Amino acid sequence: MAEWVIDVIGRLGYAGVALLMLAENLFPPLPSELIMPFAGFLAARGDLHPVGVVAAGALGSLVGALPWYWAGRKVGADRLKDLAERHGRWIALTPAEIERGRVLFEKKGPLVLVFGRLVPALRTVVALPAGLARMGIVPFMLWTVLGSLIWTSLLTLAGYLLESQYERIEKWLNPVSTGIFVLIAIWYVVRVVRHPSGHAERKPAK
Repeated sequence: MAEWVIDVIGRLGYAGVALLMLAENLFPPLPSELIMPFAGFLAARGDLHPVGVVAAGALGSLVGALPWYWAGRKVGADRLKDLAERHGRWIALTPAEIERGRVLFEKKGPLVLVFGRLVPALRTVVALPAGLARMGIVPFMLWTVLGSLIWTSLLTLAGYLLESQYERIEKWLNPVSTGIFVLIAIWYVVRVVRHPSGHAERKPAK
């Protein structure tokens, strides 16, 4: 897994960082905790600039968050809950989680967009309640970029500072990162299998 991520970033540079971070928002088993530190490694080696890495990661996160924002804004809470009840198992999302996100955004406002980026299970759909609340697109983008910049900066810094130890940990990177990916993928599969729509029986239409 680590070799694949580094290969994508090595071949595509900043575009690779942005694309991987965009994909993280749409495919949770691909976590930023793997992507950005590896980009930080390459930045420490001089292959990329750390500022460019952070900017590319934040841009990818923003673009990946926009579909969730527009889904909330255009579809609305009731229809989204209905969709989640029928098809949400494939994105591991339940109507109750949509409602909790909406209530949380009402209480905490834009701070959800900032600090929600730091929570693995939340960052993928953190933009959804902002759309449900019909937050303006410009404020949404500004707050999302702020949260993304904080998160990508921390992860890039971690990879940058560890570069001096790269030779020691290089042999462990691929198996450890693959293990993390597998664990997240298993979590996703379990959520899909245990999703309420997978067990609830539909009442026959009259």
